Parts: sequence; C-alpha cells; structure tokens
Amino acid sequence: MTTHAAQAAHTVTLPGSLDEAVAALSAMPAAVPVAGGTDLMAAVNSGLLRPAALVGLGRISEIKGWQYQDGHALLGAGLTHARMGRPDFAALIPALAAAARVAGPPQIRNAGTLGGNIASAAATGDALPVLAALEAALVIAGPGGSRREIPVGHLLTGFDMLAPGELIGYVRVPLLHAPQAFLKATGRTGPGRATASVAVVLDPARRGVRCAVGAVAPMPLRPLEAERWVASIIDWDGERTLAPEACAAFGDYVAAACIPDPVPAPDGGPATLPPAALHLRRTVSTLARRALGRALA
Repeated sequence: MTTHAAQAAHTVTLPGSLDEAVAALSAMPAAVPVAGGTDLMAAVNSGLLRPAALVGLGRISEIKGWQYQDGHALLGAGLTHARMGRPDFAALIPALAAAARVAGPPQIRNAGTLGGNIASAAATGDALPVLAALEAALVIAGPGGSRREIPVGHLLTGFDMLAPGELIGYVRVPLLHAPQAFLKATGRTGPGRATASVAVVLDPARRGVRCAVGAVAPMPLRPLEAERWVASIIDWDGERTLAPEACAAFGDYVAAACIPDPVPAPDGGPATLPPAALHLRRTVSTLARRALGRALA
C-alpha cells in the first residue's frame, strides 16, 4: 500500500474483469485496490491511509475460484479465507486450508482474501508461511493484458515489487499430494494474530521437507539446514516415521535458526537471549515439532 494525502476517497471504480481493474489502476495512479478490505479499512480507520480513489475487486469472478494447470493449482487472488477453509479445498492444499480456518473471527474469514493477505505482507499473515513452504509463485496482471510470474518470496522481501498498474491475479501452488501441517500460537484464546506460526510440507517426490516460520520476523523464514537434516533421516521408502526425539531435535533446530543466540559481548562475557525471546524460541520449537509430527503421522 501507498500512503496518499490525507483525504477521503472521491472515486470508487468497480471493474468486472482483472484487465479492467488493471486499466483503472493505470488511469488513476493514486487509486488503491480493495477486495475484502480487512487490512485497508483498519488503516483508514486508524488514519494511516486516506486513498484518493478505490478500485473494488469484488465483482471480478475470475479470481474467486481455482483451476488445475500442469500439476499446479492456480488460485484466484480473490479467494476468501472462508472458501479456502472448506473440505474440498482442504483436500487440495491442507496447510493453506488450516491457515485459512484460523485467520481470524468469522467476519474476517468471510471478507479477507488470499491476495489481500499477500499484498498487505503483514508479518502475522497466516497464509504467508504456508505459501513460502510450498514455494508458491504469483501471477501478476499488468497493463495491456500482460502477465508475469514471480516467486512469492520475491514480493515479500521487496526483491520484486508490483509496478504501477499491476495486480496480484493468481497464486500458483504445486500440488504435492503429500501431508502438510500448519500451526500457530496466539496471545489469547480463540482466533487472533499469531505470535508465531509454522508450516511444514512433505515433498516425497524430491525426498524433501519444507518448513517456514511466520510472525517472528517481517517475512516468513525458511530454516534450510533444518529442512535438509530432517529430510536426510526420514525413511522415504518406508513408513516415513521419526522417533519423538528426532522431531524434538528438528523443533530446536528450527527455533535456533529463526531466533539465534546473540553475538557474545565484547568483553567475552556470556550473551543470553532476553526472556521474551527465549519464550518465543520455545514456542517456535514446539510448533515445529508438532507440525512435523502431524505431517508424518
């Protein structure tokens, strides 16, 4: 999002297709796209954003479903959390469905969209660690009917940003047909913002384990060494089970990679993490251990 001059939105455009939405954004550079509006309205109500114009995406039916394409699922950016939480979608991408079911209270899940979760790029976005673990890609719609594809991580890290007039149209996710798990911890009972979240995805075809940790940093973190280590000790040709001690070691490995020990003091004295960081590390370790256990169950 871009912060504009403090004024109310004077123009609201409701295009019927993705290309019409791109054309409207190109014609009004100060316009802000809005789908569910869960993040945008919070920014408006808090005074952080005063868009000069809005381009509503709610009438674009082509981005509200999904289709199969070359071993991938092409997910429309307008898919709501509530829709992704249903059983038919859960059979397709279990971890993303699990994240959608805990994305917030019903009113948030009914309005909030997959594309909005990505575009907002909030550290606590529940879909983001799942997409990172799945190594998903974004299909970006641009002026003149153009389409380009970028890894989701490129947008979240700022390596490849949306150009003026561009929109996230679809999310391309590989269909692994293998167990997946998503778990998160919140600061209160019931649906809420994550203090930490973990997605674990098995990739038997490549004999790999992919893991991503959310909410502990501005973007999802991939503990690559922990992934390689645990993949090396799994019996991919057998029952794919691990001893509880191995799952616990994986959790500790992930947590230490995402919340590392501080640099030793210049005088050589011991350097310890503050209590809050130690608690967060234990939380990540527990989530990673349990997520791996569920994926292997």
